[in-house]
Amino acid sequence: MAFVAHLRRVLASSTAPIQSRFTAIRLNSTLTSPKLFISGLSRFTTDENLRKAFEPFGKLVEAKVIMDRVANRSKGFGFITYSTIEEADMAREGMNAKFLDGWVIFVDPAKPREPRPPPSPPPQSQQQTPEIGFRTNKTVGWCG
Repeated sequence: MAFVAHLRRVLASSTAPIQSRFTAIRLNSTLTSPKLFISGLSRFTTDENLRKAFEPFGKLVEAKVIMDRVANRSKGFGFITYSTIEEADMAREGMNAKFLDGWVIFVDPAKPREPRPPPSPPPQSQQQTPEIGFRTNKTVGWCG
């Protein structure tokens, strides 16, 4: 019994410093642009809801929820752009791990978009020669 109590104390005391270290690492990265990436958004969050939640921290340039084209709902993430880096930093500290539309959201610095490779050219159509001879069906099994 004493061993279990000791083990419980050790585990209880060791989890708090680990969590605080991860939180410190997450919040320790400095902002280089006033654009923030917001993850964990509800499927029903709109641009207007996002704007209302982040307006108290400074002048917003843009509030954009990325939408699914087919379902016309949020994909669960979005971007906020402030006029200054200081306002973005205040919003990051104030809104990280808070509730928005019933979901916990996470606020991180936005990374620059990586350039996509240029699209490959379509394959050139080869001149088709007329088929001579027998054509075989290579399907194995029943095809009815």
